[in-house]
Amino acid sequence: MKYTLNNIVMVPTDFSDTCQNAIDHAAELAGFLKYKLVVMHVINKESKSQLKKENLSEAEIDKKLNAIVDAISEKSDIDVDHLTKEGSIFKEIHETAAEIGATIMVLGTHGKKGLQYLFGSFAFKVVSKSPVPTIVVQKRGFSNGYQNIVFPIDDFTEPRQQVEWALQIAKSFNSMLHIYQQNTKDTDILKKFNVVKAQIEEVFYKSGVKYQFTTAEHQSNFAEQLINYGSSINADLILMMTSAATFSPDFPAAKWSEKLMFNEAQIPVMCINPIETGNVHYLYVSLI
Repeated sequence: MKYTLNNIVMVPTDFSDTCQNAIDHAAELAGFLKYKLVVMHVINKESKSQLKKENLSEAEIDKKLNAIVDAISEKSDIDVDHLTKEGSIFKEIHETAAEIGATIMVLGTHGKKGLQYLFGSFAFKVVSKSPVPTIVVQKRGFSNGYQNIVFPIDDFTEPRQQVEWALQIAKSFNSMLHIYQQNTKDTDILKKFNVVKAQIEEVFYKSGVKYQFTTAEHQSNFAEQLINYGSSINADLILMMTSAATFSPDFPAAKWSEKLMFNEAQIPVMCINPIETGNVHYLYVSLI
């Protein structure tokens, strides 16, 4: 999908505490990047039913969104706006992100017990179809930004877009990139790792970003080891591709996603879907 980027951080909300955490995170991120923030709500069957149950009109939604915008405006000078869409959350969120030219989306979740089917175990359905990278957050705040980023290397063949985004974030936040490689005794996979590692190191070195390599101690449970490693270095962000080809062979793609996105350490996870080469260039220019 081709679209024009407008330096926007978009954050969906269902007005829960979980989504408020995401709004706070998104507001600080937008402020740091000097981006506009757009808070959106999807009016679906569940929200209509809830409004009817509480004897409220849809105007109440605008009141809540205006209150969110006012609260953000009181704390910061970022450009912030809100909008509503009616329909399926799985359709409207994606289409709205493309329509407004969002560069990044922030999505709140508190684990598998989701609200309105979105902010829980169904979150991956939203993330995996997003036209822009999505940062999945729990209760952990933005704090001082993304100082330590975990960059996983597992059995995949095309890490270029993941590298591009790692460079963007690292340059924006002066981050340390912690490249964490899966452990394997498979000689063919190991050859791939060595090639990928050399390519990544060349790009990072030439770009002047800080980085270091670490290999997982064990061959199994790569995701769990990755999360434990992230906790040990106080990681601010885990960066992963959501293409099925990039998932560890230890478990299915969905299981990998859940382990990372709903990690108990509550480390924010930036999920990147493969997109057309032209868009990668525009995204890269947008953040640097």
